[in-house]
Amino acid sequence: MSEQENKQLVQRGYDAFAAGDIETVMSLFDDEVEWVQPGDSVVSGTYHGKAELMEYMGRIGQKAPTIRVEQMIAEGDTVVALTEITVDGHTSRDADVYTIRDGKTTAVRIHGDTALMEQVYGKKELAAG
Repeated sequence: MSEQENKQLVQRGYDAFAAGDIETVMSLFDDEVEWVQPGDSVVSGTYHGKAELMEYMGRIGQKAPTIRVEQMIAEGDTVVALTEITVDGHTSRDADVYTIRDGKTTAVRIHGDTALMEQVYGKKELAAG
C-alpha cells in the first residue's frame, strides 16, 4: 500500500472508534496485532492478538475518550498519528505509531502521558512477592 493509503487506513480506525463502530476498528488489525500501551495504569501493557486488543479497547472505552487527529505522518509502512485525547475531563497529546503490512495494522506503540492514564484509569496493583 502507498503511504497515503496507510494514512487513510489509520484515519478510518480513528473515525470508526469515534463512531463506536468497534467491528470496523477490529477489521483494520491483523489477527496477530501487537499493541503497546506504556506505563503502570490499569490499562497499560502489551496486548497480542485481536481478543486481547478487544479487551483493552473495552476498558479504555469505559471512560469514553475522544481522540482528535492533529497530524498524520507516513513513511513506508509506518504511520505516526499525532493526537489530542480528552478523557474524564483531562486532555493530553499522544504520538501513536502504527506499522501497516498488507493492508492491516500489525503493531501499535502509544507514546503519551502515562501519569494521566494512571490518574484516569487507576494504577496497577503490584503482586505480593
